[in-house]
Amino acid sequence: MTGIKHKPATGLKKGDYVVIDDAACVVNDVKISRAGKHGHAKVTLMATGLIDNKKRSSVMPGSDSAEVPIVDKRNGQVLNVSESKVNIMDMETFESFDLEIPSDFGDVLGSGDTVLYWVVLNDKILKQKKG
Repeated sequence: MTGIKHKPATGLKKGDYVVIDDAACVVNDVKISRAGKHGHAKVTLMATGLIDNKKRSSVMPGSDSAEVPIVDKRNGQVLNVSESKVNIMDMETFESFDLEIPSDFGDVLGSGDTVLYWVVLNDKILKQKKG
């Protein structure tokens, strides 16, 4: 996987991005237990997948570092729209590719529209229509 940096587990907070089970997630809740007599503090993370919206949890020692995905926010131009997919050309690299239109995507897309999409790990996600 590319696009990963590391952050101390105890430094994570609600709204941060984290990788759990090889999936990029947004943290919903963080609980840090105190260190015991013979152990370390434990960090319990509750998170939701950015791509699949699945709920995930992870427990790790507080001394560990968590993998944090690098989210690359990019602009693209809509070339073609079909029923559930949209063909987009990146406005910097001129690469074109197809993306699924999310079911909760309220905006109507047409050829020539500018959109914001994210590149997270090895996935691309359509986020919003611009303008």
